[in-house]
Amino acid sequence: MRVEILGEERRRRWGDEKKLDIVMSVGVNGATVTEVARRHDVTRQQIYTWRSELRRKSLLLPPASPAFLPVDIPVARSPSGMHKDADGLSAKVELQLCCGRSLRFGRNIDTAILTRLIRAVETA
Repeated sequence: MRVEILGEERRRRWGDEKKLDIVMSVGVNGATVTEVARRHDVTRQQIYTWRSELRRKSLLLPPASPAFLPVDIPVARSPSGMHKDADGLSAKVELQLCCGRSLRFGRNIDTAILTRLIRAVETA
């Protein structure tokens, strides 16, 4: 009995340079992992595996940790004593995270609490 396998061979060999190109294309012009995986005919999990592998080999830097930057926000006090911004709205800060989520919090939040909150949201 003779068996022939027809069609394209699914096992491919990828060099580190090609893996790095594919992994680095995630986020370029808003490209998601799913879109990049589809474009290169690999699974999403393969891209995540390559990302970990490239980090272990020190070919890909780990993501930057959150950094706090000073922001000037004009604040006026309302008759009730509640902080309001120039438009009369409550003084809140909105932080857009790299994972696509955002956090809104008051101006006086403790930085240690905010740091823990950012890490929790980004890993969720």
